[in-house]
Amino acid sequence: MGFSLSLKLSFLCFIIIILSTALFSDLKLVDSASPDYTNLIYKGCARQQFSDPSGLYSQSLSAMFGSLVTQSTKTKFYKTTTGTTSQTTITGLFQCRGDLSNNDCYNCVSRLPVLSGKLCGKSIAARVQLSGCYLLYEIAGFAQISGMEMLFKTCGKNNVAGTGFEERRDTAFGVMQNGVVSGHGFYATTYESVYVLGQCEGDVGDSDCSGCIKNALEKAQVECGSSSSGQIYLHKCFIGYKYYPNGVPRGASPISGSSGSSSSSSSVRF
Repeated sequence: MGFSLSLKLSFLCFIIIILSTALFSDLKLVDSASPDYTNLIYKGCARQQFSDPSGLYSQSLSAMFGSLVTQSTKTKFYKTTTGTTSQTTITGLFQCRGDLSNNDCYNCVSRLPVLSGKLCGKSIAARVQLSGCYLLYEIAGFAQISGMEMLFKTCGKNNVAGTGFEERRDTAFGVMQNGVVSGHGFYATTYESVYVLGQCEGDVGDSDCSGCIKNALEKAQVECGSSSSGQIYLHKCFIGYKYYPNGVPRGASPISGSSGSSSSSSSVRF
C-alpha cells in the first residue's frame, strides 16, 4: 500500500511539472508576441550644445521632462514651455501612438528623458522617436522647418513586386488617409493583408493632417516602391505599413525598429 501511495504521489508530481512547464511556455510565447513599443526608430540631435555655466538650461530641461512624463499618465499628447527668462525658455512635447493605453504611454515616455541625454547630450534641440512615442524639445528661437519635411524613412528589404501588392497597398493608403481625418489625427486599419497606420502631431488640425498624411503616403510609394513594409516620418506626421501575405496576425504593428530594413535620415534640421 505504501508503494502504491508513493507511486501515485510521484505520478502527481510529474503531472504538476508538465502542466507548469506548459503554462510558463505559453506565458513566454504570449510575452514574445507582444508588440514592443520602446524600440528606437531614430534620433535627431542639434549640433550645438547648451552653454550652461549657471545651470539654468539644465534646470529648465529637467522641469520640462518632469512635466511631460507626469502628463503621459493622463494624455497621449502634451506640449509645454519652461524657463524663467527668454534666454532659457525651452519648448517640449511628447506624443504616444493612438493605439497605446495610458499605462503603455507612460512606460514609453518615461524612457525618453534618459534616452535623450544618452543620445544627444546637452543639444539645444533634440527629437527621439520610439516605436510607440516620441519626444521633441528645442530652445527659444531655434530654426523652424516645414511640417512636410521628411525626417526619416525605413523600407523593408523584402520586395513583393508583381503580386498585386501595390494595388492593395494603395487602396489601404486611401482608406487610411480618410480615416485619419475622421479619427482626428490617428487611424489604423487592415485591408487585404496590408496593415496601415497613420498619425499627426496632436496640435495639427484635420485639414492639415490630411495633407501631411497624403504627402507621407506619396513619399512611401516613391521611396519604398514594392517593399513589403515601410515607415515615413515627416515633421508633423508619420505613416507605417506592412504586408502580411498569410494574413495580418493578432497584435501586429507596422511600426517597429529598423531590423531587416534599409533606413536613412533626411533631416536638414539637426
